[in-house]
Amino acid sequence: MATATADITLPDDPNLRGDVVLPDPVAGREALVRGGHDFHAITEMVCKVNEAPLKATPKPFLFGLSLAGATLAMFGGYIGYLLWEGPGIWGNNNPVGWAWDIVNFVFWVGIGHAGTLISAILYLFRQKWRTSINRYAEAMTIFAVICASSCVALHTGRVWMDYYLFPIPNQMGLWPNFRSPLEWDVFAVNTYFLVSLLFWFTGLVPDFATLRDRATVRWRQVFYGALSLGWRGSMRHWVTYEKAYQILAAFSAPLVLSVHTIVSFDFAVSQLPGWHTTIFPPYFVAGAVFSGFAMVQTLMLPARHWLGLKDIVTAKHIENTNKIILVTGSLVGYAYAMEFFVAAYSGNDYEGFTFLNRMGGPYWWAYWIMVSCNVITPQLFWFRKIRTSAVWSFILAIFVNIGMWFERFVITVTSLHRDALVSSWDYFVPVTEVFYLLGTFGLFFTLFLLFVRFFPVIAMAEVKGVMPQANPHWEGYGHAAGEHHAPAAATGGHS
Repeated sequence: MATATADITLPDDPNLRGDVVLPDPVAGREALVRGGHDFHAITEMVCKVNEAPLKATPKPFLFGLSLAGATLAMFGGYIGYLLWEGPGIWGNNNPVGWAWDIVNFVFWVGIGHAGTLISAILYLFRQKWRTSINRYAEAMTIFAVICASSCVALHTGRVWMDYYLFPIPNQMGLWPNFRSPLEWDVFAVNTYFLVSLLFWFTGLVPDFATLRDRATVRWRQVFYGALSLGWRGSMRHWVTYEKAYQILAAFSAPLVLSVHTIVSFDFAVSQLPGWHTTIFPPYFVAGAVFSGFAMVQTLMLPARHWLGLKDIVTAKHIENTNKIILVTGSLVGYAYAMEFFVAAYSGNDYEGFTFLNRMGGPYWWAYWIMVSCNVITPQLFWFRKIRTSAVWSFILAIFVNIGMWFERFVITVTSLHRDALVSSWDYFVPVTEVFYLLGTFGLFFTLFLLFVRFFPVIAMAEVKGVMPQANPHWEGYGHAAGEHHAPAAATGGHS
Protein backbone atom coordinates (compact mmCIF):
# COMPACT_ATOMS: atom_id res chain seq x y z
CA MET A 1 0.00 0.00 0.00
CA ALA A 2 1.34 3.41 -0.90
CA THR A 3 2.49 5.51 2.04
CA ALA A 4 0.50 8.71 2.50
CA THR A 5 2.75 11.49 3.82
CA ALA A 6 1.15 14.59 2.35
CA ASP A 7 0.73 16.28 5.74
CA ILE A 8 4.14 15.49 7.12
CA THR A 9 7.79 15.39 6.18
CA LEU A 10 9.28 12.24 7.64
CA PRO A 11 12.42 12.61 9.74
CA ASP A 12 15.56 10.59 9.33
CA ASP A 13 14.34 7.96 11.78
CA PRO A 14 14.39 4.70 9.76
CA ASN A 15 11.57 3.23 11.86
CA LEU A 16 9.11 5.60 10.20
CA ARG A 17 10.06 4.77 6.62
CA GLY A 18 9.24 1.82 4.40
CA ASP A 19 7.23 -1.33 4.97
CA VAL A 20 9.89 -3.40 6.72
CA VAL A 21 9.39 -4.37 10.35
CA LEU A 22 11.85 -2.38 12.47
CA PRO A 23 12.14 -2.05 16.24
CA ASP A 24 10.33 0.71 18.09
CA PRO A 25 12.79 3.60 18.62
CA VAL A 26 11.68 4.09 22.23
CA ALA A 27 10.95 0.64 23.62
CA GLY A 28 13.29 -1.31 21.36
CA ARG A 29 10.38 -3.40 20.14
CA GLU A 30 8.66 -3.93 16.83
CA ALA A 31 6.48 -0.99 15.82
CA LEU A 32 2.72 -1.56 16.17
CA VAL A 33 1.93 0.33 12.94
CA ARG A 34 4.11 -0.21 9.90
CA GLY A 35 4.75 1.87 6.83
CA GLY A 36 5.38 5.32 8.26
CA HIS A 37 1.73 6.37 7.98
CA ASP A 38 0.48 9.57 9.57
CA PHE A 39 -2.90 10.02 11.26
CA HIS A 40 -4.65 11.03 8.06
CA ALA A 41 -3.40 7.94 6.24
CA ILE A 42 -4.74 5.70 9.01
CA THR A 43 -8.15 7.34 8.73
CA GLU A 44 -8.19 6.92 4.95
CA MET A 45 -7.15 3.29 5.20
CA VAL A 46 -9.91 2.36 7.65
CA CYS A 47 -12.75 4.52 6.31
CA LYS A 48 -12.43 3.59 2.65
CA VAL A 49 -14.50 0.43 3.16
CA ASN A 50 -17.32 2.23 4.98
CA GLU A 51 -17.36 5.23 2.64
CA ALA A 52 -17.45 3.28 -0.62
CA PRO A 53 -20.76 3.70 -2.51
CA LEU A 54 -23.17 0.80 -2.19
CA LYS A 55 -22.89 0.21 -5.93
CA ALA A 56 -19.12 -0.14 -5.57
CA THR A 57 -19.32 -2.94 -3.00
CA PRO A 58 -16.73 -5.58 -4.03
CA LYS A 59 -18.13 -8.70 -5.65
CA PRO A 60 -16.35 -11.11 -3.26
CA PHE A 61 -18.01 -9.30 -0.37
CA LEU A 62 -21.42 -9.53 -2.02
CA PHE A 63 -20.88 -13.23 -2.67
CA GLY A 64 -19.97 -13.85 0.96
CA LEU A 65 -22.92 -11.81 2.22
CA SER A 66 -25.27 -13.64 -0.18
CA LEU A 67 -24.01 -17.02 1.01
CA ALA A 68 -24.33 -16.04 4.67
CA GLY A 69 -27.74 -14.47 4.05
CA ALA A 70 -29.00 -17.60 2.28
CA THR A 71 -27.83 -19.71 5.23
CA LEU A 72 -29.56 -17.32 7.60
CA ALA A 73 -32.78 -17.58 5.57
CA MET A 74 -32.51 -21.36 5.79
CA PHE A 75 -32.11 -20.98 9.56
CA GLY A 76 -35.31 -18.93 9.72
CA GLY A 77 -37.18 -21.61 7.81
CA TYR A 78 -35.72 -24.29 10.06
CA ILE A 79 -36.84 -22.43 13.17
CA GLY A 80 -40.38 -22.26 11.77
CA TYR A 81 -40.29 -26.00 11.06
CA LEU A 82 -38.96 -26.66 14.57
CA LEU A 83 -41.72 -24.62 16.20
CA TRP A 84 -44.34 -26.37 14.10
CA GLU A 85 -43.14 -29.94 14.64
CA GLY A 86 -41.33 -29.63 17.98
CA PRO A 87 -37.88 -30.91 19.07
CA GLY A 88 -38.89 -34.41 17.97
CA ILE A 89 -37.26 -33.59 14.63
CA TRP A 90 -33.92 -33.80 16.43
CA GLY A 91 -32.07 -37.04 17.00
CA ASN A 92 -32.31 -36.74 20.79
CA ASN A 93 -33.33 -39.93 22.57
CA ASN A 94 -33.28 -41.56 25.96
CA PRO A 95 -30.83 -41.22 27.57
CA VAL A 96 -29.35 -38.52 25.27
CA GLY A 97 -31.78 -35.73 26.11
CA TRP A 98 -29.17 -33.04 25.57
CA ALA A 99 -27.25 -32.95 22.32
CA TRP A 100 -26.48 -30.35 19.65
CA ASP A 101 -28.70 -27.69 21.20
CA ILE A 102 -26.56 -27.43 24.34
CA VAL A 103 -23.36 -28.12 22.39
CA ASN A 104 -24.03 -25.14 20.12
CA PHE A 105 -24.94 -22.92 23.08
CA VAL A 106 -21.70 -23.63 24.97
CA PHE A 107 -19.68 -23.31 21.75
CA TRP A 108 -21.02 -19.85 20.89
CA VAL A 109 -20.76 -18.52 24.44
CA GLY A 110 -17.13 -19.59 24.44
CA ILE A 111 -16.49 -17.85 21.11
CA GLY A 112 -17.64 -14.59 22.66
CA HIS A 113 -15.08 -14.60 25.45
CA ALA A 114 -12.04 -13.41 23.48
CA GLY A 115 -13.68 -10.06 22.78
CA THR A 116 -14.01 -9.12 26.41
CA LEU A 117 -10.56 -10.48 27.22
CA ILE A 118 -8.87 -8.43 24.48
CA SER A 119 -10.90 -5.30 25.12
CA ALA A 120 -11.15 -5.30 28.90
CA ILE A 121 -8.36 -7.30 30.51
CA LEU A 122 -5.64 -6.38 28.02
CA TYR A 123 -6.78 -2.77 28.25
CA LEU A 124 -6.49 -2.79 32.03
CA PHE A 125 -2.99 -4.25 31.71
CA ARG A 126 -2.14 -1.52 29.15
CA GLN A 127 -1.27 -3.92 26.35
CA LYS A 128 -1.06 -1.55 23.39
CA TRP A 129 -1.02 -4.27 20.74
CA ARG A 130 -4.73 -4.91 21.41
CA THR A 131 -5.73 -1.66 19.70
CA SER A 132 -5.52 -3.10 16.17
CA ILE A 133 -7.69 -6.16 16.82
CA ASN A 134 -10.03 -5.24 19.66
CA ARG A 135 -12.81 -4.02 17.36
CA TYR A 136 -13.01 -7.41 15.59
CA ALA A 137 -13.11 -9.19 18.93
CA GLU A 138 -15.76 -6.92 20.45
CA ALA A 139 -18.05 -7.31 17.45
CA MET A 140 -17.47 -11.05 17.45
CA THR A 141 -18.54 -11.16 21.11
CA ILE A 142 -21.86 -9.44 20.42
CA PHE A 143 -22.71 -11.65 17.45
CA ALA A 144 -21.61 -14.88 19.16
CA VAL A 145 -23.80 -14.16 22.20
CA ILE A 146 -26.75 -13.51 19.88
CA CYS A 147 -26.17 -16.95 18.30
CA ALA A 148 -25.87 -18.53 21.77
CA SER A 149 -29.11 -16.86 22.87
CA SER A 150 -30.94 -18.38 19.90
CA CYS A 151 -29.78 -21.81 21.05
CA VAL A 152 -31.00 -21.14 24.60
CA ALA A 153 -34.40 -20.01 23.38
CA LEU A 154 -34.92 -22.97 21.03
CA HIS A 155 -33.74 -25.87 23.16
CA THR A 156 -36.42 -25.36 25.82
CA GLY A 157 -39.00 -27.13 23.62
CA ARG A 158 -42.06 -24.99 24.30
CA VAL A 159 -40.50 -21.75 23.14
CA TRP A 160 -43.66 -19.78 23.81
CA MET A 161 -43.14 -20.52 27.53
CA ASP A 162 -39.62 -19.04 27.66
CA TYR A 163 -40.88 -16.05 29.61
CA TYR A 164 -40.98 -18.39 32.63
CA LEU A 165 -37.18 -18.06 32.68
CA PHE A 166 -37.52 -14.47 33.85
CA PRO A 167 -38.70 -13.47 37.35
CA ILE A 168 -42.08 -12.21 36.20
CA PRO A 169 -45.10 -12.94 38.45
CA ASN A 170 -48.00 -14.61 36.67
CA GLN A 171 -51.55 -15.59 37.38
CA MET A 172 -50.59 -19.08 38.62
CA GLY A 173 -47.98 -17.83 41.07
CA LEU A 174 -45.28 -19.88 39.31
CA TRP A 175 -41.73 -18.59 39.65
CA PRO A 176 -38.54 -19.81 37.99
CA ASN A 177 -36.35 -22.25 39.89
CA PHE A 178 -33.41 -20.12 40.95
CA ARG A 179 -31.55 -23.21 42.10
CA SER A 180 -31.25 -24.35 38.49
CA PRO A 181 -27.99 -23.52 36.67
CA LEU A 182 -30.04 -23.07 33.50
CA GLU A 183 -31.67 -20.12 35.23
CA TRP A 184 -28.24 -18.79 36.20
CA ASP A 185 -27.34 -18.89 32.50
CA VAL A 186 -30.15 -16.47 31.68
CA PHE A 187 -28.83 -13.81 34.04
CA ALA A 188 -25.15 -14.43 33.27
CA VAL A 189 -25.50 -14.34 29.48
CA ASN A 190 -27.86 -11.35 29.48
CA THR A 191 -25.52 -9.39 31.77
CA TYR A 192 -22.54 -10.32 29.63
CA PHE A 193 -24.32 -9.26 26.45
CA LEU A 194 -25.45 -5.91 27.85
CA VAL A 195 -22.04 -4.96 29.27
CA SER A 196 -20.22 -6.11 26.12
CA LEU A 197 -22.63 -4.11 23.94
CA LEU A 198 -22.07 -0.95 25.99
CA PHE A 199 -18.31 -1.47 25.94
CA TRP A 200 -18.29 -2.01 22.17
CA PHE A 201 -20.50 0.99 21.44
CA THR A 202 -18.53 3.31 23.74
CA GLY A 203 -15.32 2.56 21.85
CA LEU A 204 -17.06 3.21 18.53
CA VAL A 205 -18.32 6.72 19.34
CA PRO A 206 -15.16 8.70 18.35
CA ASP A 207 -14.86 6.71 15.12
CA PHE A 208 -18.53 7.25 14.31
CA ALA A 209 -17.85 10.99 14.63
CA THR A 210 -14.99 10.70 12.14
CA LEU A 211 -17.27 8.98 9.62
CA ARG A 212 -19.98 11.58 10.28
CA ASP A 213 -17.68 14.50 9.56
CA ARG A 214 -16.30 12.86 6.41
CA ALA A 215 -19.70 11.82 5.05
CA THR A 216 -20.81 13.38 1.76
CA VAL A 217 -24.12 11.52 1.48
CA ARG A 218 -27.10 12.64 3.54
CA TRP A 219 -28.09 9.22 4.87
CA ARG A 220 -24.53 8.62 6.09
CA GLN A 221 -24.49 11.98 7.85
CA VAL A 222 -27.75 11.17 9.64
CA PHE A 223 -26.81 7.56 10.38
CA TYR A 224 -23.33 8.22 11.79
CA GLY A 225 -24.47 11.49 13.34
CA ALA A 226 -27.07 9.68 15.42
CA LEU A 227 -24.55 7.01 16.49
CA SER A 228 -21.84 9.53 17.42
CA LEU A 229 -24.08 11.09 20.12
CA GLY A 230 -22.94 14.64 19.45
CA TRP A 231 -19.22 13.87 19.80
CA ARG A 232 -16.99 16.86 19.02
CA GLY A 233 -13.62 15.63 20.27
CA SER A 234 -13.34 18.25 23.02
CA MET A 235 -11.20 17.70 26.09
CA ARG A 236 -14.33 17.26 28.19
CA HIS A 237 -15.59 14.58 25.82
CA TRP A 238 -12.28 12.72 25.95
CA VAL A 239 -12.09 12.82 29.75
CA THR A 240 -15.63 11.47 30.08
CA TYR A 241 -14.94 8.87 27.41
CA GLU A 242 -11.80 7.60 29.15
CA LYS A 243 -13.60 7.34 32.50
CA ALA A 244 -16.55 5.46 31.01
CA TYR A 245 -14.28 3.14 29.02
CA GLN A 246 -12.21 2.26 32.09
CA ILE A 247 -15.27 1.65 34.28
CA LEU A 248 -16.79 -0.66 31.67
CA ALA A 249 -13.46 -2.46 31.26
CA ALA A 250 -13.19 -3.02 35.01
CA PHE A 251 -16.78 -4.24 35.11
CA SER A 252 -16.31 -6.53 32.09
CA ALA A 253 -13.15 -8.27 33.30
CA PRO A 254 -14.82 -10.40 36.01
CA LEU A 255 -17.50 -11.41 33.50
CA VAL A 256 -14.88 -13.30 31.46
CA LEU A 257 -14.40 -15.60 34.44
CA SER A 258 -17.93 -15.65 35.81
CA VAL A 259 -20.02 -16.23 32.67
CA HIS A 260 -18.38 -19.40 31.44
CA THR A 261 -17.96 -20.60 35.01
CA ILE A 262 -21.74 -20.42 35.32
CA VAL A 263 -22.12 -22.17 31.95
CA SER A 264 -19.91 -24.98 33.29
CA PHE A 265 -22.27 -25.29 36.26
CA ASP A 266 -24.89 -26.61 33.83
CA PHE A 267 -22.83 -29.77 33.95
CA ALA A 268 -20.75 -29.58 37.15
CA VAL A 269 -23.63 -29.28 39.64
CA SER A 270 -25.24 -32.47 38.33
CA GLN A 271 -24.52 -35.95 39.72
CA LEU A 272 -23.75 -37.48 36.33
CA PRO A 273 -20.34 -39.19 35.91
CA GLY A 274 -18.25 -37.15 33.50
CA TRP A 275 -19.98 -33.91 34.48
CA HIS A 276 -19.78 -33.82 38.27
CA THR A 277 -16.26 -32.45 38.65
CA THR A 278 -14.75 -29.34 40.18
CA ILE A 279 -12.26 -28.82 37.35
CA PHE A 280 -15.01 -27.66 34.99
CA PRO A 281 -15.07 -23.91 35.88
CA PRO A 282 -11.37 -23.14 35.12
CA TYR A 283 -11.37 -25.73 32.34
CA PHE A 284 -14.34 -24.08 30.62
CA VAL A 285 -12.89 -20.58 31.00
CA ALA A 286 -9.58 -21.63 29.44
CA GLY A 287 -11.44 -23.41 26.64
CA ALA A 288 -13.62 -20.35 26.00
CA VAL A 289 -10.63 -18.03 25.66
CA PHE A 290 -8.91 -20.68 23.51
CA SER A 291 -11.80 -20.97 21.04
CA GLY A 292 -12.49 -17.23 21.13
CA PHE A 293 -8.98 -16.27 20.09
CA ALA A 294 -9.06 -18.90 17.36
CA MET A 295 -12.22 -17.27 15.98
CA VAL A 296 -10.52 -13.87 16.18
CA GLN A 297 -7.79 -15.23 13.90
CA THR A 298 -10.39 -16.80 11.61
CA LEU A 299 -12.10 -13.43 11.10
CA MET A 300 -9.14 -11.07 11.38
CA LEU A 301 -6.75 -12.66 8.90
CA PRO A 302 -9.05 -12.67 5.82
CA ALA A 303 -10.27 -9.14 6.65
CA ARG A 304 -6.67 -8.00 7.09
CA HIS A 305 -5.83 -9.29 3.61
CA TRP A 306 -8.93 -8.17 1.69
CA LEU A 307 -9.28 -4.75 3.36
CA GLY A 308 -5.61 -3.85 2.98
CA LEU A 309 -4.89 -3.50 6.70
CA LYS A 310 -1.54 -5.29 6.84
CA ASP A 311 0.23 -2.15 8.06
CA ILE A 312 -2.13 -1.90 11.05
CA VAL A 313 -2.63 -5.59 11.84
CA THR A 314 0.97 -6.73 11.63
CA ALA A 315 2.82 -9.98 12.21
CA LYS A 316 3.27 -8.85 15.81
CA HIS A 317 -0.48 -8.94 16.40
CA ILE A 318 -0.76 -12.36 14.76
CA GLU A 319 2.09 -13.71 16.87
CA ASN A 320 0.74 -12.35 20.17
CA THR A 321 -2.69 -13.81 19.46
CA ASN A 322 -1.14 -17.18 18.65
CA LYS A 323 0.83 -17.10 21.90
CA ILE A 324 -2.42 -16.81 23.83
CA ILE A 325 -3.85 -19.69 21.79
CA LEU A 326 -0.77 -21.75 22.67
CA VAL A 327 -1.04 -21.01 26.39
CA THR A 328 -4.78 -21.65 26.66
CA GLY A 329 -4.50 -24.74 24.43
CA SER A 330 -1.88 -26.14 26.80
CA LEU A 331 -4.21 -25.45 29.74
CA VAL A 332 -7.02 -27.28 27.96
CA GLY A 333 -4.70 -30.25 27.29
CA TYR A 334 -3.73 -30.27 30.98
CA ALA A 335 -7.43 -30.31 31.92
CA TYR A 336 -8.02 -33.32 29.64
CA ALA A 337 -5.22 -35.22 31.39
CA MET A 338 -6.47 -34.21 34.85
CA GLU A 339 -9.95 -35.51 34.06
CA PHE A 340 -8.53 -38.98 33.52
CA PHE A 341 -6.32 -38.70 36.61
CA VAL A 342 -9.22 -37.62 38.84
CA ALA A 343 -11.43 -40.41 37.47
CA ALA A 344 -8.72 -43.01 38.19
CA TYR A 345 -7.71 -41.57 41.57
CA SER A 346 -11.30 -41.34 42.80
CA GLY A 347 -11.77 -45.11 42.61
CA ASN A 348 -15.29 -44.55 41.25
CA ASP A 349 -15.97 -47.29 38.72
CA TYR A 350 -18.69 -45.31 36.96
CA GLU A 351 -16.47 -42.24 36.60
CA GLY A 352 -13.61 -44.35 35.26
CA PHE A 353 -15.90 -46.11 32.79
CA THR A 354 -17.19 -42.79 31.45
CA PHE A 355 -13.73 -41.58 30.47
CA LEU A 356 -12.61 -44.93 29.07
CA ASN A 357 -15.83 -44.95 27.05
CA ARG A 358 -15.00 -41.49 25.68
CA MET A 359 -11.59 -42.63 24.56
CA GLY A 360 -12.44 -46.06 23.18
CA GLY A 361 -16.22 -46.31 23.00
CA PRO A 362 -18.58 -45.70 20.07
CA TYR A 363 -17.65 -42.00 20.00
CA TRP A 364 -13.89 -42.59 19.97
CA TRP A 365 -13.64 -40.70 16.69
CA ALA A 366 -15.10 -37.53 18.24
CA TYR A 367 -12.75 -37.75 21.22
CA TRP A 368 -9.61 -38.12 19.12
CA ILE A 369 -10.67 -35.31 16.77
CA MET A 370 -10.99 -33.16 19.90
CA VAL A 371 -7.55 -34.15 21.22
CA SER A 372 -5.84 -33.77 17.84
CA CYS A 373 -7.26 -30.30 17.17
CA ASN A 374 -7.07 -28.87 20.70
CA VAL A 375 -3.92 -30.42 22.14
CA ILE A 376 -1.61 -31.33 19.25
CA THR A 377 -2.42 -28.57 16.74
CA PRO A 378 -1.64 -25.54 19.00
CA GLN A 379 1.82 -26.94 19.83
CA LEU A 380 2.91 -25.99 16.32
CA PHE A 381 2.88 -22.39 17.52
CA TRP A 382 6.11 -23.07 19.42
CA PHE A 383 7.77 -22.48 16.04
CA ARG A 384 8.06 -18.75 15.33
CA LYS A 385 7.85 -19.19 11.57
CA ILE A 386 4.42 -20.80 11.99
CA ARG A 387 3.01 -18.44 14.62
CA THR A 388 3.95 -15.39 12.54
CA SER A 389 2.54 -16.82 9.31
CA ALA A 390 -0.92 -15.57 8.37
CA VAL A 391 -1.67 -18.68 6.28
CA TRP A 392 -0.62 -21.17 8.95
CA SER A 393 -2.40 -19.17 11.65
CA PHE A 394 -5.65 -19.23 9.69
CA ILE A 395 -5.45 -22.98 9.02
CA LEU A 396 -4.63 -23.87 12.61
CA ALA A 397 -7.37 -21.53 13.91
CA ILE A 398 -9.92 -23.46 11.82
CA PHE A 399 -8.71 -26.72 13.36
CA VAL A 400 -9.01 -25.24 16.85
CA ASN A 401 -12.60 -24.13 16.19
CA ILE A 402 -13.47 -27.61 14.96
CA GLY A 403 -11.81 -29.20 17.97
CA MET A 404 -13.58 -26.95 20.46
CA TRP A 405 -16.98 -27.78 18.98
CA PHE A 406 -16.16 -31.47 19.31
CA GLU A 407 -15.06 -30.90 22.89
CA ARG A 408 -18.53 -29.70 23.81
CA PHE A 409 -20.03 -32.59 21.85
CA VAL A 410 -17.87 -35.14 23.69
CA ILE A 411 -18.67 -33.68 27.11
CA THR A 412 -22.40 -33.58 26.46
CA VAL A 413 -23.17 -36.72 24.49
CA THR A 414 -20.64 -39.30 25.69
CA SER A 415 -21.60 -38.74 29.32
CA LEU A 416 -25.26 -39.42 28.51
CA HIS A 417 -25.46 -42.19 25.93
CA ARG A 418 -24.24 -44.91 28.34
CA ASP A 419 -25.43 -44.76 31.94
CA ALA A 420 -25.54 -47.27 34.80
CA LEU A 421 -28.47 -49.17 33.25
CA VAL A 422 -27.11 -51.10 30.26
CA SER A 423 -30.56 -51.72 28.80
CA SER A 424 -31.02 -47.97 28.25
CA TRP A 425 -27.80 -47.45 26.28
CA ASP A 426 -28.36 -45.76 22.94
CA TYR A 427 -26.36 -44.07 20.19
CA PHE A 428 -27.17 -40.46 19.32
CA VAL A 429 -27.40 -39.76 15.59
CA PRO A 430 -28.21 -36.18 14.48
CA VAL A 431 -31.17 -35.84 12.14
CA THR A 432 -31.87 -32.19 11.32
CA GLU A 433 -29.41 -30.65 13.80
CA VAL A 434 -26.87 -29.93 11.09
CA PHE A 435 -29.20 -27.20 9.78
CA TYR A 436 -29.33 -25.82 13.32
CA LEU A 437 -25.53 -25.51 13.45
CA LEU A 438 -25.18 -24.12 9.92
CA GLY A 439 -27.96 -21.63 10.60
CA THR A 440 -26.15 -20.15 13.59
CA PHE A 441 -23.04 -19.72 11.44
CA GLY A 442 -25.19 -18.00 8.82
CA LEU A 443 -26.50 -15.59 11.46
CA PHE A 444 -23.00 -14.94 12.78
CA PHE A 445 -21.34 -14.23 9.43
CA THR A 446 -24.24 -12.13 8.15
CA LEU A 447 -23.94 -9.84 11.16
CA PHE A 448 -20.16 -9.74 10.90
CA LEU A 449 -20.10 -8.88 7.18
CA LEU A 450 -22.65 -6.09 7.69
CA PHE A 451 -20.47 -4.81 10.52
CA VAL A 452 -17.39 -4.78 8.26
CA ARG A 453 -19.27 -2.90 5.54
CA PHE A 454 -20.80 -0.11 7.63
CA PHE A 455 -18.75 0.14 10.85
CA PRO A 456 -15.01 0.86 11.22
CA VAL A 457 -13.28 -2.47 11.82
CA ILE A 458 -10.22 -0.77 13.34
CA ALA A 459 -10.39 1.46 16.41
CA MET A 460 -8.86 4.49 14.68
CA ALA A 461 -8.67 6.71 17.76
CA GLU A 462 -6.93 3.98 19.77
CA VAL A 463 -4.49 3.01 17.00
CA LYS A 464 -3.45 6.63 16.58
CA GLY A 465 -2.80 6.79 20.31
CA VAL A 466 -0.05 4.14 20.10
CA MET A 467 1.69 5.65 17.07
CA PRO A 468 4.95 7.60 17.52
CA GLN A 469 3.19 10.78 16.34
CA ALA A 470 0.98 10.65 19.46
CA ASN A 471 4.04 11.45 21.58
CA PRO A 472 4.24 15.25 21.99
CA HIS A 473 8.05 14.97 21.98
CA TRP A 474 8.17 13.04 18.72
CA GLU A 475 11.04 14.19 16.48
CA GLY A 476 8.72 14.66 13.52
CA TYR A 477 7.21 17.77 15.11
CA GLY A 478 10.50 19.58 14.41
CA HIS A 479 11.18 21.02 17.86
CA ALA A 480 14.74 21.79 16.81
CA ALA A 481 14.58 23.06 13.24
CA GLY A 482 10.85 23.82 13.02
CA GLU A 483 10.56 22.70 9.41
CA HIS A 484 8.26 19.73 10.06
CA HIS A 485 4.49 19.89 10.34
CA ALA A 486 2.37 18.05 12.84
CA PRO A 487 0.01 15.43 11.41
CA ALA A 488 -3.74 15.67 11.56
CA ALA A 489 -5.36 15.49 14.98
CA ALA A 490 -5.99 12.09 16.51
CA THR A 491 -9.35 13.01 17.95
CA GLY A 492 -12.62 11.66 16.66
CA GLY A 493 -14.39 13.90 14.22
CA HIS A 494 -11.22 14.74 12.30
CA SER A 495 -9.23 12.85 9.72
